Amino acid sequence: MKVFFLFIVLLSSALFAQQDMEDNLNTAYQNAKKGVYWALGNIPEKKSRLETDLIAEGKLCSSVKLEKEFNGIKIESTGYYNTTEVSVIVYRSNDGLIKDGYIKLPEEGDIKKVD
Repeated sequence: MKVFFLFIVLLSSALFAQQDMEDNLNTAYQNAKKGVYWALGNIPEKKSRLETDLIAEGKLCSSVKLEKEFNGIKIESTGYYNTTEVSVIVYRSNDGLIKDGYIKLPEEGDIKKVD
């Protein structure tokens, strides 16, 4: 009987620890996604690289790196929660960014001709 009781206690504590880890991973992943969305909304026109930290309620939420590459961008976002960190890397083409409205094509009046 004591062995059965001990088994039940150990099993329940292992399930609790697994659920706690799952919650930490999900929260860190959500923070990494916030960094990706922030980067998509703040693509610089002239700079080729952008790095920043997103802080909420005095805690580091996400570290974001955005790099312009040939015909697109690369976003690397690391989300944090307690001692858990999750990294997400996203590559987007210029065509996809234009289609989704994150960047605009220059209009004809904006282009200067060089004679």
